[in-house]
Amino acid sequence: MYFDRKCKITFISHGATIFSEENRISDMENHPPLSENGTEEILKICDFLKKRRVKNDKIYTSSATRCVQSAKYVAKVYKKDFEIIDLKTRKYGKFSGMTFHQLETKFPEELKQMVKEPQIYTPEDAEPLADFIERVAKTVAKIVDKNSGNRVIVVTHPDVIKAAICDALNVPLTSFYNLYIRTGSATQISYYEDWKSLVYSDYTPI
Repeated sequence: MYFDRKCKITFISHGATIFSEENRISDMENHPPLSENGTEEILKICDFLKKRRVKNDKIYTSSATRCVQSAKYVAKVYKKDFEIIDLKTRKYGKFSGMTFHQLETKFPEELKQMVKEPQIYTPEDAEPLADFIERVAKTVAKIVDKNSGNRVIVVTHPDVIKAAICDALNVPLTSFYNLYIRTGSATQISYYEDWKSLVYSDYTPI
């Protein structure tokens, strides 16, 4: 039926790192780990999951160190293991490792193009935004198909969650950078047979 939900996914954005605190782009898998602030953010999210009694049948996590660290805290809430999946963040090529302030100084026109015309411009050696969103959508679709009738938690990167929102709501590429997902936040999407619904986005416990 049209209104029969197949799966509900609560996406948890990993906690802060020294890079996210510096507003630095990072597509590295093994560095950096959670910062002290990042650990506090995830503990608050875990408290939110407990208080809201967010039900869960399965926990998945991206493979990056900061995601796995975050997933360990979430797993303790539910007293169950998590599964690592291939849900990496977007590769930013020559922009990786740089802060947005550095990009504004060194590559102002290219940065402007990336934000305003992502369907046209891709940084050197970076993953095209359309390909990234499609990649995330395919992985999420596999999770949904595998967990029909279940409620799932996916611990992952802010950009991955933005891509999932774009896929769910058919957000155009030119609006990708208008979306904002903070570290240590929760976003929930319900998946139906022929459509998807954003329940809430970027919820960050105070």
